[in-house]
Amino acid sequence: MMRTYSALASLQAAMLIMISTGVLAAEHESIGTFDFPTSGSPPAQVHFELGVGYLHSFGFIQAQREFKLAQEIEPDFAMAYWGETFTYNHPFIGEWDAQSPMDTLNRLGATSEERLSKAPTEREKGFLRAAEAYAFTPGTVGKRRTAWMNAMQEVYADFGDDDDEVAAFAAVSMLAGATVAREARERLNMRAGAIALELFKKNEDHPGAAHYVIHAFDDPIHAPIALEAAFKYADTAPAVAHARHMPTHIFIQHGMWPEVAKWNVVAFDAGAALWMPGDRPNDQNHAADWGQYGDLQMGDAARSTWWIERSEKVLRENPNDARSAATLRTMRARHIIETQQWQTRELNEELDANELLALGMSAAALNQFALTSSVAERLLLLADASPRDQNLKIMYHEIAGLAELGKARAGATVDVSLQKSAVEHFSNALEITASQRLPNGAANPLKPAHELVGEAMLASGQTEWAAELFEESLLRMPRRPLSLLGAARSQAELGNSAMAAKHYAELALVLAGSDHVALAEAQAFIANAN
Repeated sequence: MMRTYSALASLQAAMLIMISTGVLAAEHESIGTFDFPTSGSPPAQVHFELGVGYLHSFGFIQAQREFKLAQEIEPDFAMAYWGETFTYNHPFIGEWDAQSPMDTLNRLGATSEERLSKAPTEREKGFLRAAEAYAFTPGTVGKRRTAWMNAMQEVYADFGDDDDEVAAFAAVSMLAGATVAREARERLNMRAGAIALELFKKNEDHPGAAHYVIHAFDDPIHAPIALEAAFKYADTAPAVAHARHMPTHIFIQHGMWPEVAKWNVVAFDAGAALWMPGDRPNDQNHAADWGQYGDLQMGDAARSTWWIERSEKVLRENPNDARSAATLRTMRARHIIETQQWQTRELNEELDANELLALGMSAAALNQFALTSSVAERLLLLADASPRDQNLKIMYHEIAGLAELGKARAGATVDVSLQKSAVEHFSNALEITASQRLPNGAANPLKPAHELVGEAMLASGQTEWAAELFEESLLRMPRRPLSLLGAARSQAELGNSAMAAKHYAELALVLAGSDHVALAEAQAFIANAN
């Protein structure tokens, strides 16, 4: 008989098991409601179910703990090894550990035949074959993700119509495969999203359903489809840092800055509570990065500094963690760019791309155009060294364009050839931006191309083009205050008072209660218009 499990049901089962076996149960934590019966024994099944719940929310440390406890109770429980296999790497970002998934399955059996013999049903054999494809496919992580996706599609074809867990893991494997699918990426995301949406309609408390809906529709066009799932998921798995963070993917797409800031504070705190020396502090890094972004969009420079201080503490606790160091650099650079508190420093080879972007923009704003050109040259070297990183090319063209435009306007008369060169650089930045996937998450590059070029063109008197660029920027990244400000100023200069007032009113809502200088400007325009 099929049973429906939640963390609460698992706890109740654990209490019954404790009475007869003396096994200590894990602390109860809400992780949603789902149904994943297996052939495992009841004591092992308790931990397996908890592991699956955490795995759906990418609570990898918690999930791994539960799957290993299930293995201790039942050493030949194949599905417990299947689950552990997926706890060593995030399915959508760079691979951290290619060896441990293989080691996990090899503990179950030295050969595929031996492993499959311990999976008593065809459904469980299908899951296990998919794990083997993920762990043992030679080559790049992209090939492993694609192999996992293809194997899960076979399981889904056999069982997906009647099995929610098969459907959920088919969806997440498809999202993983989409990350390396290039032209087919959006199509795979939509197919995965359709599966996850159907599951969410059946059971809105399913952690995987809401989670995968958010990932599938994480772009400015499709994000409205995922808003209901985002609000629901915010409280589905409160003990998992990633689950607390994930709704902000959709909140960012709607420019819901208070929600972005709030839920990343909660996510950071959940990650910090779980972290132990030696663990990767990825949840803290990611939440701090996005939390700072949310607060900066509300004009709160003090909160941005507070986030930087939190990240400094994370780096002190993890001094050899490259991601912690990179996140802190990014946040310091973002603070300069978003607050426009320009500052220059010595140009050296140790500066990363985001630091160079902040330095180049600062130098241009302070009329230090020789330094701006030097920064552009350094960014070009980084772009040439990493030809697949399109954001490096965008940043190069942004800073090179600012350098050329500044030099063009530095003399008594405008140098038309330099101005033309600047426009070519800006156009290249916009063209590369248009070739990429639509924005998702905090701005990347830290200064969106449409916004930067719009500001440059507005300052150069090309107001109509500037207005178009700001409107496009707001379609791509709704309610960004600097784009709202640029759009309002452009429309005001063009004599479109109603449009200017609309943008200023939205800007005033975004910056309400802050000490951002643009708030007074917006309020003054609205008062005069009235």
